[in-house]
Amino acid sequence: MASGAIGTVTRGTTNTNRLRRVDRWIATLPVLRRAADPLVVDLGYGASGVTALELHQRLAKARQDVEVIGLEIEPGRVATARAQLAAVRAGGTGFAADARIGFALGGFEVPLPGGRLAAVIRASNVLRQYDEAEVVPAWRRLVTRLQPGGVLIDGTCDEIGRISAWVDVTADGPQHLSISLRLAELDAPSIVAERLPKILIHRNVPGEPVHRLMLDLDRLWRIHSPLAAYGPTQRWIAVAQGMRDAGWPVRGGRTRWRLGELTVDWAAVEPRGFSW
Repeated sequence: MASGAIGTVTRGTTNTNRLRRVDRWIATLPVLRRAADPLVVDLGYGASGVTALELHQRLAKARQDVEVIGLEIEPGRVATARAQLAAVRAGGTGFAADARIGFALGGFEVPLPGGRLAAVIRASNVLRQYDEAEVVPAWRRLVTRLQPGGVLIDGTCDEIGRISAWVDVTADGPQHLSISLRLAELDAPSIVAERLPKILIHRNVPGEPVHRLMLDLDRLWRIHSPLAAYGPTQRWIAVAQGMRDAGWPVRGGRTRWRLGELTVDWAAVEPRGFSW
């Protein structure tokens, strides 16, 4: 572990293309486009640096001068990622040889050179492995490492990235819950319940708002089953519109819904007893 690093070593599961859904969403964030210093931190990238390399590749399409720093508290993982980066620098990989990316030791303290702050911190499948009581303190620490207007993404997904969920957090606290699903062959949207971020995963029980969210999604998915004849995307769009019509504070519109996404205000799913 890095000297002074805050956090514990987690399983480090990493798969190519696993985080494509949340990366696509991060690319739309206003702070990424407006930041004078477009620095993005991939916190706890795992046993391989590939997801950080993919993050840079995807964000560079929205902001050419984006820089990504991958942080891990396990020195062997940093060594592995740096070896991967050396291969990228040598050419012959699918990543740009001059990509603005680096890897370093670090944890929740987010050590950055020169007193820099991040525009975005992505912490995917990290806090899931902590206790629920540790989540808000970690959020509070991490948002102090953000630029004004910066965003922390605490997300979770399945091993191949077909089921994803994340909460975006700012200095003012959590803002939204987003889910993103592969719609082909989707049986029920509530499949995402098993991949909710740690702050919510144990709250999918009667009496909790996120449980009602899961129930309403499944109900509307069943109601709009006749639209399956036109494809799962049309069915999901109808679900998203139905959620909005039912009073859920759904953000975005068809452009995002077509991707299998749905974003609702945090206030609508905030756990009972939650305190920022």
